[in-house]
Amino acid sequence: MALKDHGGTIAILFTFLLMLSYGIPEVRDGVGGAMDLIFGPLVETIPFFVLIMILSAITALYSSLIQKYTIDYEKMQRVQESMREFQKEFREAQLGGDEKKLKKLEAKRDRMMQDQMEISKQQFQPMAYILLLSVPIFFWLLYRIPHITQTMVLPFVGMLTFQDILLWFIPLWMLWYMICSLTISQVIRKALNIGGL
Repeated sequence: MALKDHGGTIAILFTFLLMLSYGIPEVRDGVGGAMDLIFGPLVETIPFFVLIMILSAITALYSSLIQKYTIDYEKMQRVQESMREFQKEFREAQLGGDEKKLKKLEAKRDRMMQDQMEISKQQFQPMAYILLLSVPIFFWLLYRIPHITQTMVLPFVGMLTFQDILLWFIPLWMLWYMICSLTISQVIRKALNIGGL
């Protein structure tokens, strides 16, 4: 029971540790090298931009499935709806100067904030699972990108390498990954009838 009560905190700490591992070259390169045994042979047979698209589709699929089965979207919508109603009622009481109603609403606000916190914690738990699966993919991309000589043509920009920087600091490979992942994720979420976060 105690572990379940601290699930959100454990997920946050685990997520933080995964992100910290990015700064340790030995870990990053070790995981990237191990993943290269799986994805490396595909680089020779599939254009790199298509491989990134496939990886982003896989990421979008497992992210959506994890969120679908770990987040109570109905409860989230109920909490958000009751929070909107509460805020409207609270504003009306403030504007009307109804002190009695305001005191009553103050007690209700504490319960509402607890519900909001519970929903926020619930959203962190799937993040740990998603990162556990996503970090090795990103480490592999970071490991492989310096050796990629393929290019990609973008509208209005022209031919670029995957290492080229766009939008001030984002490399082409990361921008392409984000575009594919967000687009495919929306299609998957719609197909699985998953609510928005």
